[in-house]
This record gives sequence, C-alpha cells and structure tokens, in this order.
Amino acid sequence: MNIEKIIDALKEARICEKLPSEKYKDPFKVLVSAFLSTRTKDEVTEQATKKLFKVVNNPEDLLKLDVEQIEKLIYPVGFYKVKARRLKELAEQICKEFNGKVPDNFNDLIKLKGVGRKVANVVLAYAFNKDVIAVDTHVHRVANRLGIVNAKTPEETEKALKNVVPRRFWKDINHLFVNFGKKVCKPVKPNCKACPIRKFCNLSQHLK
Repeated sequence: MNIEKIIDALKEARICEKLPSEKYKDPFKVLVSAFLSTRTKDEVTEQATKKLFKVVNNPEDLLKLDVEQIEKLIYPVGFYKVKARRLKELAEQICKEFNGKVPDNFNDLIKLKGVGRKVANVVLAYAFNKDVIAVDTHVHRVANRLGIVNAKTPEETEKALKNVVPRRFWKDINHLFVNFGKKVCKPVKPNCKACPIRKFCNLSQHLK
C-alpha cells in the first residue's frame, strides 16, 4: 500500500481542520488541551481551553485555583470533575519534579498524572516537533480499516504504523486520520461514497 498517496489524497481533500492541541505552541497548553480532549468533542475542548487559558497560562497559575474553580472553567468536557482533580495533580507534579516545565521526552511525560501514550505523543509532536505517531481511537480505526496495519489495540497500531510508515510522515498521521475519522470514516456508517481514499480501503472492497 502506498502510504504517500494516501497522505497526499487526504491533504488534497481539504477535510482537515486544526485539532485543539495543534492550535497552541506552548507545551503546557498543548498538554492540557490534549488531556481535556480525551472522550470529548473538539468543539467542547476548544470552548473549555479558551475559558481556562484566560485564567491559566502555566502550571503555577493552575495551582492557585481550587478544584471547584477548575471544574467550572473546563465544564462541560467529558469527566470534568475527574479531569479537574487530575489537572491540579498534573500541575503540582510538573512544578515539583520538572521545575515547572513540561518534559520533552516520552518516558517523563507518561509519568505525569493521567497522561497516556496518545497524550504524550501529541505533546511531542505539536509542542516539540518530534517524529512520533499519536494514536487514538480514530487513528486506530482508520489504519486498520484501510489495511495499513492489522492490530487489536491503539498501542499495537502505533507500533505497527512505525514499521510501515516512513518517518517523514509520522507527524501527519494523527492530524489527517483523526479529521478523516471524524468526518468521513466514522465508527458507524462510514461515508464511503465521499471517501477520497476509497480505492485504498479494505472495507470499501467488501461494500461493493
């Protein structure tokens, strides 16, 4: 399968908008945005981050707020009460263990409260411009539907993609596949008729 042709076709289709985490360059804001975006629609994440970042610019600012204040600022993101507590813990950990700076390596990032592989890789890609593949449910679904990989979990998909996708395209995968997965290759009833890469897709062959 020609990965370059798939990526070029998705770029030419112009279905992609900046994801919430891509709209910030500051590592702390990228981290918080990526963290809040889990199990939350993009438009809700954007609404929450705009409110939060009017008050908070760094971990120290976040520590000045109590959990109830954070809850009000990030509502209505998914699991906002849990995320408010986690953000407070996250800020404290960054200040105590990393001198107030978001770490720029994977091993330290996943030590942070509530930060998993996907969020860590989003931070590395968008805040530190590193060659990584951030895999969420959309990337996992699209990559397997296309037949680029055959994996059971997002972590397995990440590893498999790194073996077949040239490194120069790694950062493109999250941006393109997430947008494509939300707008066209949806979990239920994918819009195959409008798909710009249908000819590359295993699923579309079964739907003929």
